Amino acid sequence: MTIEYLKRGKPDSDRAEDDAKTAAVVTATLKDIETRGDAAVRELAVKFDGYDRDSYRLTQDEIDALIAKVSPRDLEDIKFAQEQVVNFAQAQRDSMLDIEVETLPGVILGHKNIPVQSVGCYVPGGKFPMVASAHMSVATAKVAGVPRIIACTPPFNGEPNPAVIAAMHLGGAHEIYVLGGIQAVGAMALGTETIDPVHLLVGPGNAFVAEAKRQLFGRVGIDLFAGPTETMVIADDTAADAELCATDLLGQAEHGYNSPAVLVTNSRKLAEDTLVEIDRILQILPTAGTARVSWEDYGEVILCDSYDEMLAVADDIASEHVQVMTDRDDWFLENMTCYGALFLGPRTNVANGDKVIGTNHTLPTKKAGRYTGGLWVGKYLKTHSYQKITTDEAAARIGEYGSRLCMLEGFVGHAEQCNIRVRRYGGVNVPYGEGAPYREAAE
Repeated sequence: MTIEYLKRGKPDSDRAEDDAKTAAVVTATLKDIETRGDAAVRELAVKFDGYDRDSYRLTQDEIDALIAKVSPRDLEDIKFAQEQVVNFAQAQRDSMLDIEVETLPGVILGHKNIPVQSVGCYVPGGKFPMVASAHMSVATAKVAGVPRIIACTPPFNGEPNPAVIAAMHLGGAHEIYVLGGIQAVGAMALGTETIDPVHLLVGPGNAFVAEAKRQLFGRVGIDLFAGPTETMVIADDTAADAELCATDLLGQAEHGYNSPAVLVTNSRKLAEDTLVEIDRILQILPTAGTARVSWEDYGEVILCDSYDEMLAVADDIASEHVQVMTDRDDWFLENMTCYGALFLGPRTNVANGDKVIGTNHTLPTKKAGRYTGGLWVGKYLKTHSYQKITTDEAAARIGEYGSRLCMLEGFVGHAEQCNIRVRRYGGVNVPYGEGAPYREAAE
């Protein structure tokens, strides 16, 4: 494999050092929230968001007043985007069926898909008001049937962002709090004097939010590891040009100061032209102050010899967003195995998925795409199995197999659970502490 890096980002060692510093801050902060509850949350909100109020939960009157500030056009756009997300989430939910089957005469097995009973949805908004994140987490939870949905978002320019609050409310949030960062995630997961803890945390966030979710996993469920935005463009010179590639890379790099953006291509000319085009766009992009830092520290351009190499590189990086613009987009769809979401063809773009098209934009980062997909309605559902035996014959037959297999492992008490059924329902006298006898009829 011949791979050439025309541009590299920070070395892995530097990134690991950054992660370690973040982890230490999060550990101390979560411990403080668990120990001091609301007092710690308030101190953190004042320190990091410059925001204080008697209660961080919005009243219904406050919610109504904030929604009234949203222009009719903006409200229409929010409702349209939310409708697309809900429609796709409902289609996904409809594909998840409860089942019940009779695997042997008298043996009934099944499973039920049961909603998580409470969820905390984090909606980023300190730097950019992430209106769309409310659709992805809150509205999808409603489709799943979660009975208690709480949502947190930080203040934007010193007050709750009306559009974000509107999206949360329309999406179905039962409780809305103006809290950001570790204090929001910690309060929802650990609980305080005024906030009851939830069973599941969902939603994207910065490195501190992502690390907080990681540390809280086990105490509560989490959707996935969704940290700073990552984007990859896989392109050849048949379907894309430098302007398209540069625009799609910088369009995601503006999220924050540590948002990886990677171009993977088999065209040296496209790679070199894209580097030039990125420099040009950074001169005129209003968010260049953020995007430039991400590109300089985390941007990469990788030149490959073949499509097979491009595929291998892409699966190894396992980027959150993968924009594919080649002469064989469906081939990548068929063969890629590790990513957050695919955006196929030059007519498609990551911003569509982020804001309006209907797929969920909360996606795995930091190679988590190797073992999980993104947030979807199924993340709010727990699949629980059940079983029942309805005939004496089935109880005796399964009991005999179970008894012998328990004794094979040395579990005498387990075996006796089976033996008592063999005795009662099969009329076979199995001595206590022995496995059920072999019988031709049972085979």
